[in-house]
Formats: sequence, C-alpha cells, structure tokens
Amino acid sequence: MKTALLAAALLLPVTFTTGALAAGDVANGEKVFNSCKACHRVGPDAKNAVGPVLNGLFGRKAGTWPDYKYSEAYQKLDKVWDEDNFRIYIKDPKGVTPGTKMAFAGIKGADADTKIDDLIAYLKQFKADGSM
Repeated sequence: MKTALLAAALLLPVTFTTGALAAGDVANGEKVFNSCKACHRVGPDAKNAVGPVLNGLFGRKAGTWPDYKYSEAYQKLDKVWDEDNFRIYIKDPKGVTPGTKMAFAGIKGADADTKIDDLIAYLKQFKADGSM
C-alpha cells in the first residue's frame, strides 16, 4: 500500500506538468493560423492587412492596434483580449461582435476547442513588437 501511494505521489507532479504543456500545441497553432493569414499578420515585420496585426494580442484593448481602421463596432468595444473572451469570439466573430468587418465564420467542429487552444499557444508567442 505504501509503495502504491509513493508511486502515485511521484506521478502527480508529472501529470500536472504534462497537462500544463498540453494546453496548446504551437506547431499545430501555426497551422490553424494559416486560415487567419488571409487577413492578419504576426511577427517582427508584421503590417496591417485586411485585418490588424495580432502581435501582443492578449492583454491588449480590443480595437487599438496602431494605424488600423477598425469598424465602428470595434471602436465602441470595452474589452481587453484574454484567452476566455478570445475563445468565445473566435468561434463566432460576427455573432459576438455584430458589425465587425471580420468575414471569418469562426472555428467550428468537434475539434474546435483543441484548435483554439493551439491557436492561442501560437499567438501568445508574439510580443507587441513581434518578437518571441
């Protein structure tokens, strides 16, 4: 019995560590971001395109990336991007923010939560200046 408890106690930290790392896969997130690239950019040389640059997204007030002309809907938003509101938004951008210029229908399907976890892991790499 003591051996079983000791073994369980030794495995417990590994379980938590593995769970924390499994929250999102950066490489898969980059693949998910391929569908975002039609409008958005990230990285040190990123420039606004059809949509704003997504460097430093989390912790940034919505509708504030410099030199991007946001829709009136975004200009009125009082939201700071975090993982929770991004998860909701990216599933249905037009439903969450009526009047947005964003044409993307959202991440859908049985694996949507995993794709969103991966996308978040990928985007979180980029600081506001585009460095990692």
